[in-house]
Amino acid sequence: MPSVPSSPDLAHLLSHAERRVVRRLAAVLAEEDCAVEEWRVLSLVGDGRGHPMSEIADHALMPAPSLTKLVDRMVAGNLVHRRPDPYDRRRVLLHLTPRGEDLYRRTARRVHADQARLLAETADGGALAHLLGRLATAAGTPPAAPAGDTPLTTLVGGEGAVVRPGAGE
Repeated sequence: MPSVPSSPDLAHLLSHAERRVVRRLAAVLAEEDCAVEEWRVLSLVGDGRGHPMSEIADHALMPAPSLTKLVDRMVAGNLVHRRPDPYDRRRVLLHLTPRGEDLYRRTARRVHADQARLLAETADGGALAHLLGRLATAAGTPPAAPAGDTPLTTLVGGEGAVVRPGAGE
């Protein structure tokens, strides 16, 4: 693998950086016998507020069935436990156990120290992290039509218009 990506494509550059950062994170977490996916759960639930599985799945970047299996393993390892949501008994909230809190504290120290070293190497005063947050937000919105382009619905009769092949030819 080349040391610097040869493509100027933004998605490629981000993917290349993400793979290297996650590989580095995995090495740091391995020192505590913790997987990246477990860390993502711990890092959210570590705030002590309790979180529903849907929120954790979104944060951990995992589909719900995979998260359920991971959480089952974490429950068996006495890292987390489920409690009914006091406001909605149909939902369960995930909380850290004392053992999970200990693992969270140890891994958080290691992860934050390593990420601080990595960001210091960019010598940008934290601008990269800020810009990546803004990019993630911007990428979550639908792309705008290029200047001069008219949306198809405007051309064929307004919002909700149905375009039928061969109609109006």
